[in-house]
Amino acid sequence: MTVHPDMHGEVAGRLAALEQRYTTTRRAVVETLSRAGRPVTIPEILSSTPLLPQSSAYRTLAVLIEAGVARRVTGDGDHGRFELAEELSGHHHHLVCEVCGTVDDVPPSTRLERALDEAARAAAEDQGYTVTGHRFDLVGRCPTCR
Repeated sequence: MTVHPDMHGEVAGRLAALEQRYTTTRRAVVETLSRAGRPVTIPEILSSTPLLPQSSAYRTLAVLIEAGVARRVTGDGDHGRFELAEELSGHHHHLVCEVCGTVDDVPPSTRLERALDEAARAAAEDQGYTVTGHRFDLVGRCPTCR
């Protein structure tokens, strides 16, 4: 994952635009998401940030999502997963385990991006859309669940 060179300045700016402060709790959650290198669950965030109460984790993530700092990643399993927004972490895709729900980041190759752009353009044309980006998840079984 390529982290934005002034990640904390960018996060502070996005929060300020919503009249929110970049508190130590929010900074700890952003750091946890940045270090994880993959989408993480609330229990994983809590285990990485032991002084963070569970209720604060949910409230903090809601504010970070509203500010465009974090996003919820769709995956299989019982828990939602969260990661930094692509503008802060770099463009990537996901591998999702259909058994345990683990979600891993996949850096995009030039070849994959070209193929996705071409497919997206064709699909958009058929429906009258203009494509501004894409998200691509592959579903299968992780090495542990195979």
